[in-house]
Amino acid sequence: MNKVNTKEMTELSWSSPKGKFVGAGKQVSEALGRKPTSTDLMERHPFDIEILRVPPGKAPYVYHSHSAQWEFYHVISGRGSVRHKDGTTPIEAGDAFIFKPGEPHQVTNDGSEDFVLYVVADNPIGESSYYPGSKKWIVRSPERAIIRSENLDYFDGEE
Repeated sequence: MNKVNTKEMTELSWSSPKGKFVGAGKQVSEALGRKPTSTDLMERHPFDIEILRVPPGKAPYVYHSHSAQWEFYHVISGRGSVRHKDGTTPIEAGDAFIFKPGEPHQVTNDGSEDFVLYVVADNPIGESSYYPGSKKWIVRSPERAIIRSENLDYFDGEE
């Protein structure tokens, strides 16, 4: 059995270049031995758990959707909102929600204190994400690549 104490884990923090997107997280599954870039299913684990902390007035990630990944969220403390395809919904401690593949989403801290959530994702091999605002894709298999393209005909560049 692998065991960690999340109170003792180091928190990883990030910020976009202009500071619009800011967050911090404790990568629980990785602390328990998950190897995110491995294609060996015994090393990847069937799900990934993060304790996500978002400072007041910030969103940790860009509005996005996943091609194959499910994401479950459980709010531990603070208040915020979640943007989704039908608009925006307020969320607070105790709320739990899930996004299936293809559903765009983004959480934001609308409160005055840190917003803390558990995020559980199944992280399937071959997962990609789409960013509706910038019309970009991120492809994660086997290497990470960010791509933007206009719609092309299937035979474009082939003949």
